[in-house]
Amino acid sequence: MPMDYKSIRNLPTMFFDQAERFGDRPLLWHKQDDEWWSRSWTQTAEEVTALARGLLALGVQPGDRIGLVSENRPEWLIADIAIMAVGAFSVPAYITSSADDYHYLWCNCGSKGVIVSTPALARKVLPAAQKCPDTEFAVCIEAPADPPIQGIRTLTWADCVAGGAGRDDDIRALAATLERATTSCLIYTSGTGGQPKGVMLSHGAILSNCMGAEDVISHLPGYASPGEIFLSFLPLSHSYEHTGGQFFPLSIGAEIYYAESLEKLVGNIAEVRPTIMMAVPRLYEMIHGRIMRGLESQSGLKRALFHKAVELGRKKYEKPGSLTFTERLLDGLLDRLVRAKVAGRFGGRLKAFVSGGAPMNYDVGIFFTALGLRLLQGYGQTESAPVISINRYEINKIDTVGPLVKDVEVRIAQDGEILARGELLMNGYWNNPQATAETIVDGWLHTGDIGEFDEDNCLKITDRKKDIIVNSGGDNISPQRIEGMLTVEPEVGQAMVYGDARPHLVALIVPDEDFAKAWGKGHERATDLAALIGDADFVKAIGEAVDRVNAKLTAPERVRRYVLAPEGFTTDNEMLTPSMKIRRHVIKENYGEALDALYGG
Repeated sequence: MPMDYKSIRNLPTMFFDQAERFGDRPLLWHKQDDEWWSRSWTQTAEEVTALARGLLALGVQPGDRIGLVSENRPEWLIADIAIMAVGAFSVPAYITSSADDYHYLWCNCGSKGVIVSTPALARKVLPAAQKCPDTEFAVCIEAPADPPIQGIRTLTWADCVAGGAGRDDDIRALAATLERATTSCLIYTSGTGGQPKGVMLSHGAILSNCMGAEDVISHLPGYASPGEIFLSFLPLSHSYEHTGGQFFPLSIGAEIYYAESLEKLVGNIAEVRPTIMMAVPRLYEMIHGRIMRGLESQSGLKRALFHKAVELGRKKYEKPGSLTFTERLLDGLLDRLVRAKVAGRFGGRLKAFVSGGAPMNYDVGIFFTALGLRLLQGYGQTESAPVISINRYEINKIDTVGPLVKDVEVRIAQDGEILARGELLMNGYWNNPQATAETIVDGWLHTGDIGEFDEDNCLKITDRKKDIIVNSGGDNISPQRIEGMLTVEPEVGQAMVYGDARPHLVALIVPDEDFAKAWGKGHERATDLAALIGDADFVKAIGEAVDRVNAKLTAPERVRRYVLAPEGFTTDNEMLTPSMKIRRHVIKENYGEALDALYGG
């Protein structure tokens, strides 16, 4: 029976209600010593209650802010819900952030305490917390390896739980007093430009998103509630995973497995055999590249069968009913010879990939679709908790982000900007009324994205309002579209297009690492990227990818010249956000002179 999301008061209450309903059924899974271990709903609820009492013993009050820094693991969910259950605000932060980033977050939100997972993270998080006047304590999930820091009370998770063991607070009853409109968490935007802002998301905003997600996912063939299996690997500090990979699975009684790491993701997928997977476009691009590179070592027959499966699958999607009798017979055979094997690599029971966080390249989307893997692209942002629209099983248009989710309104402004309204909207930016007033006007969220509706009421995103390039000829050009086309090419790993107020476009290109190594080895040259970018033949090889893309573009969109970067865009060098979006302003700071030089003659 579907959950009545509108009647639920808040997120901890939803969790406790589900725990009572599902009892000893497994909920959370983590891998330790090469084995998967589970926690039941009841066990998890007991741990949430114990930690919540420990937080109360530390003096946590409703409205306090508590930082949370951890990789995806069961304790992340337990801490998140425990913080909310006592009326405090959870403030998640990325594990890839720097000590300066943590200092900014804790001081900006005035955190009363922080919860951190590993000794390595504690070395960055605790000194940053010590410098913040409001931060009184730090709870370490794993015992820290370094001596305690003066000025801040440091205790282990076990110590925190023990501190509340003598209390008899009814945590479930306490949580039930929280209003639906109350802020549940502050999720800081990853910041493609400038300092991040703390987005205040209410319990109702996240519950509204869960309702919209259930309305979509419940129409998938074979959908079971309870019974779905999620594999969590995107950062839980991002709104996309926080809502879609944590609270939505809780709301439908699903099981959540925590991936060991991104490096072990492929193996974890094979072991867990998830039914629903959420990822960002960059990951799908990486999987696409890995499949295509792996194909090169296969026999000519296998390559031919694979390409024919993609060709016929694409034709079926783009021109329904157009396969000839012979093609239909062959396509049926390819289901068994190719598509079943591809599905097997993802565990064999995957009902849908969900893509969000950035625009999906059409060719990548059609690639997975043609191979029989259902990929549903959605759209949203942190300020909308986050989902505004998503494709459906019944209507899946890869070049769009689908129809609106339940109870969301969208209108297109005169300049093409997408405006959204509904319970899913944030309560505002923390301590930033000016930014809030600029973003939410008359109840409408100004997304900063440009889009339109098609004939099927599917929303189509054309670009970020602030990212649109206007060349010296007055042409409006979408850089994300061109960058997406470039990164699909096997030679290109990442790209940034440049050319505002210029006569034509140029690009900064990061060559694909595997391609670079293979090219260097095959041409008896260096195999490291820093050395190869000075090799004229290698630069020319990258140019072949640019030429192929240019052949598909209009004259103003074509990349006339390019320069190669000696390293990739990463979170460590701050050229990539934790959600894998490029930070244009940081890249321009580092490569602006080289890009400007491309216009020199």
